[in-house]
Amino acid sequence: MTETAIFHASGPLEGTGVRTATTLHANLTAPALVAHSLRKGEGRLAADGALIVRTGVHTGRSVADKFVADEPETTADVWWGKINQKLPKEKFTQLKSRVQAYLQGQELFTQDLYAGANPAHRIRVRLVTTGAWHALFARNMFIRPKHSDLAGFEPDYVILHAPHFQADPEIDGIRSTTAIALSFAEKTIIIAGTEYAGEIKKSIFTVMNWLLPPQGVLPMHCSANIGPKEDAALFFGLSGTGKTTLSSDPTRRLIGDDEHGWAADGVFNFEGGCYAKVIDLSQKNEPEIWAASHRFGAVLENVVADPLGNLDLTDNTLTENTRSCYPVEFIPNVELSGRGGIPKNVVMLTADAFGVLPPISRLTPAQAMYHFLSGYTARVAGTEKGMGSKPQATFSTCFGAPFLPRHPQIYGKLLQKLINQHGAHCWLVNTGWTGGAYGVGQRMSIKHTRALLNAALSGELDDAEYRTDPFFGLAIPTHVNNVPDEVLDPRQAWADKSAYDVAAKGLVKRFADNFATFAEHVDDDVKAAAIKSAS
Repeated sequence: MTETAIFHASGPLEGTGVRTATTLHANLTAPALVAHSLRKGEGRLAADGALIVRTGVHTGRSVADKFVADEPETTADVWWGKINQKLPKEKFTQLKSRVQAYLQGQELFTQDLYAGANPAHRIRVRLVTTGAWHALFARNMFIRPKHSDLAGFEPDYVILHAPHFQADPEIDGIRSTTAIALSFAEKTIIIAGTEYAGEIKKSIFTVMNWLLPPQGVLPMHCSANIGPKEDAALFFGLSGTGKTTLSSDPTRRLIGDDEHGWAADGVFNFEGGCYAKVIDLSQKNEPEIWAASHRFGAVLENVVADPLGNLDLTDNTLTENTRSCYPVEFIPNVELSGRGGIPKNVVMLTADAFGVLPPISRLTPAQAMYHFLSGYTARVAGTEKGMGSKPQATFSTCFGAPFLPRHPQIYGKLLQKLINQHGAHCWLVNTGWTGGAYGVGQRMSIKHTRALLNAALSGELDDAEYRTDPFFGLAIPTHVNNVPDEVLDPRQAWADKSAYDVAAKGLVKRFADNFATFAEHVDDDVKAAAIKSAS
């Protein structure tokens, strides 16, 4: 659909505050969006047909430039701080007006999409952007309505996406020329001054994290899949810990790779696509993601290719955070409904840069909440703007602190309630380092990690023999088929056992210091789990 003129309230720009466009492309499909992107010089085609684009200076999320409008209707419920920085309501309104004025009269692309595969907990999203490839990204990542549903589509939330607009800190009350600003009262998201498309998907994830808890639904930064016995499993973890890789399993149907809700009737995907890190992607180890990234319709961010379009997935010249965005149906073994039953297994993934956590351990419900609130991992280089070349140990509560508009305890108590109610089995899996810290040890073998997960999800570990780790109080299996016994014991993997002890004690202290901020808000059994870990 292409129009030129002033658009009225019933048109494709309804609810956006943007009234004019030289040309408006509404709800174009992938082939048309790729064609426009090539026409505009936004990217080029890979040899296998994927669209290769670059995101300029922003090759990751700009976490320091995220703001939430301070509004009377919502201010008491927002978790204010470095994650959700206050932006005075009048400043948000002013910035919104400036971005709307910037968008007016330009060639624009709109997409009307859903977030939430469960109709009872779904929102309607309208994206307005100057970028054809950004429209394709959104179309890949969110749920595409049926054509018949587009007539009379009225958005619940609007994204005003102006990647080349330069905000003014003095005028707009922000930090830099980049702004990711959200108003829950006005139901509007502004993304300006960054071409990194991950801001689009994560802004809507933040909205879902705001809307769902009052409905008794837990929003989760996790992937999910379903086994042969219709047993759903969740995989929590930050970027780079293996959510996408480990949930894309040929023996299990993928529900989604990143964002889900846990409702009374089961788990559901927020999205309709996958956003996989592809640095060093291996066709042998990750065949599903590799194949999805080598076909028409996929969008490759900051991936390097030769003049003929042949991809070099080992090249980190532009960033370590190279990405592939594709519709979920590009994965061969997928649950197209985006829904599954009540999760039987809850897996928490961590990339331990210190190399002291075991490759797998069984958690009690109290320990599960402790590790959920702790959210320990290592930030993998390049995921966020300004990071160095080495992983950095961090604690990101609920494995998704940058996307939590409410206080973490709200999400933690919801998870604990659901685990206790349904008797889900909980596991902590380290996909990070073994045999030493980063730079000395080596990354966990994906072959061993898959074998350990298969044992946990199949029920093989239900009756296994366990020993208790003396540092963290974790229950570690003493034997798992297809995995060497020495791999299961992190201390035995270190040549210098005394060095392991020092590193483990150091990480225990980090856990204890971090959890001190949550201790007064949790139940006694969770406190006991925390005290045990800190002993």
